[in-house]
Amino acid sequence: MRDDWAGAEPQASRAAVRESHGVPAVLELEDGTLFQGVSFGAPAETDGEVVFNTGMVGYVESLTDPSYRGQILALTFPLIGNYGVPAWRAGSERFESDAIQVRGLIVSGVCEATGHWEASLGLGAWLRQQRIVGLSGVDTRALTRVLRSRGTMLGRVHLGERGARGPFAVADPNARNLVAEVGRRGVETLGPGPPPARSAQQSRGTARRREPHVAVVDCGCKRSIVRELRARGCRVSLVPHDHDLGSIDCDGILVSNGPGDPAVCSETAGQLARAMARPRPVPIAGICLGSQIMALAAGGRTYKLPYGHRGQNQPVRDLITGRCLITSQNHGYAIEAGSLPPGWNVWHTNLNDGTVEGIRHDALPFLAVQFHPEGSPGPLDSAGFFDTFLGLLGDE
Repeated sequence: MRDDWAGAEPQASRAAVRESHGVPAVLELEDGTLFQGVSFGAPAETDGEVVFNTGMVGYVESLTDPSYRGQILALTFPLIGNYGVPAWRAGSERFESDAIQVRGLIVSGVCEATGHWEASLGLGAWLRQQRIVGLSGVDTRALTRVLRSRGTMLGRVHLGERGARGPFAVADPNARNLVAEVGRRGVETLGPGPPPARSAQQSRGTARRREPHVAVVDCGCKRSIVRELRARGCRVSLVPHDHDLGSIDCDGILVSNGPGDPAVCSETAGQLARAMARPRPVPIAGICLGSQIMALAAGGRTYKLPYGHRGQNQPVRDLITGRCLITSQNHGYAIEAGSLPPGWNVWHTNLNDGTVEGIRHDALPFLAVQFHPEGSPGPLDSAGFFDTFLGLLGDE
């Protein structure tokens, strides 16, 4: 989404930034903690895994990110909604998928002034239109402290004043194959697209060469990943998560982001293991969940993080170059570094907690990152990952 507010200042300055005055509602965590708020989305009830995101912007991209499937998302930034929502239509590049993926949205304050030049409707109106629960007036900083100290928890939102509402019975969405819910069922091939609208500094390494064919395993793929590949001159075939990778004639394979526990994705890991075991394997890359699935396919292990990494400000170090990057992240699981078999090395680490943020094979063309190099929402520090991957495909 563009940042300029051309011609919008008079409307924005006149409009009051205020809370929605809807139906009282409560967020209840599985440990019994309650947070009172006001419904500003669909006047309904919901449940799921409660997680938090520390980003200041990007709610349009985040809410449509398939990696949030089954989750109730709390945004820690105190004011959300100030630039509204662009026109909602299938296939729009302004959204990461064709649906809001979260089970519910929790915010502190909602801005009803939608003065951005691209805004078509407000955040609350969008949630109501898509029948998604929204809860405002919640102390999201206090909620985040609870989740950071006690770990991610299941939760439910119910309408009404503070108080008990029967036994807590919420199914863990991570026990389901969420990838099968959000991934595509058929194959779709797209030709190269327009180059990215970036500065000369950002666009280095994106010059078109030939037209490499990349198969993207859709585990809940963000639209921006496909856009970055096409902008670099790639023909992209999006295939289902359980597709027979041996049946595709391609120059490289990329396993996308997606929701849930990577251990549930046994079919995808099995297909990937067979692709990596070929006598002359094509280059293979992974992003986010795709990174974890690659580790499993190689024989490694994954584990659940206490509260995950979700935001646009996660510092990561490249252990080969020593370079530090600020990255966009959205994941609740990580790779167990000591479980990687011989030949595999940790490539990036998280500078906050030391967790694995990237892996790479020392002899074969396999590499993966836990963060989001497509940076949607930003930053774009790590976009060079796509160039590194495509560089492995070689020139004709």
